[in-house]
Amino acid sequence: MKESKLFGIYAHPVHHSMSPLMHNTAFSYLELPYYYQAFDIPPEAIEQAIEAMRLLHIGGVNVSIPLKEKVLPLLDEVDAEARLIGAVNTIVREENGLLKGYNTDGAGYVQSLIAETGIVLSSTTALILGAGGAAKGIAVYLLKQGCSRIFVSNRNQEKAIELVRQLEAYIAENTLLGKVEALPWESVEEKLPAFSLLINTTPVGMWPKVEETPIQLELLAPNTIVSDIVYNPLKTAFLAEAERRGAKIHTGLGMFIYQGALAFELFTGQKAPIKQMKEAVLNHLQQGG
Repeated sequence: MKESKLFGIYAHPVHHSMSPLMHNTAFSYLELPYYYQAFDIPPEAIEQAIEAMRLLHIGGVNVSIPLKEKVLPLLDEVDAEARLIGAVNTIVREENGLLKGYNTDGAGYVQSLIAETGIVLSSTTALILGAGGAAKGIAVYLLKQGCSRIFVSNRNQEKAIELVRQLEAYIAENTLLGKVEALPWESVEEKLPAFSLLINTTPVGMWPKVEETPIQLELLAPNTIVSDIVYNPLKTAFLAEAERRGAKIHTGLGMFIYQGALAFELFTGQKAPIKQMKEAVLNHLQQGG
């Protein structure tokens, strides 16, 4: 019989997270004696939270806003791709007790984007709103999958410029063909017709402030694919407005499920029951959760 283990999520705030529902559903379905708990960890307490993983023998945690970049220097080892991205969303306690960081955000996002929209990335010009950990992971995987051009915009322009520098270095090191560029936040709305893919990686519109949107969409071109990584609510105000303007929308649920499934497999070494995980989250969201 397997040893009981505790897993969890570190985020701030964390009460909205459906990671416990998703992972506990998977544990139950596979009859694993594991439990997944949400932990509200303010940024100033992240060092103590990582130490708690060691002291309490926590098997692994997911890491969300605003901690994905702050945990890097606190870990014993960081996967090469997570180090490149500069953000960790999954920490695993290895058998030797060391803590290793991974990033499953980008892979989960691109898998769901292609599956749900049929997008051809080689002919796509993308605009990413935000320049944090999720934006980095998504941008790296878009480039890996052949996205031709990516623009990055952030309210703090310096963060967007820094992300572009990192992506340019990645392109050069891996002889990729994509191009990246920073776009000033105040120019985004007037430039919308130039983009075939628009991605919101900011938390704007997340429950409970569901009426908020990151930008206005008056100039959005019809048939643009508009994506939002926020998954609660399932259809954000941003996506609802995009849909009204003729866009094809891609919700954050797919990314959430797929990145969670990849994390689950790192935690357990077993294939994730994706169907059951998705059904549990979708049912909860449809019931107003």
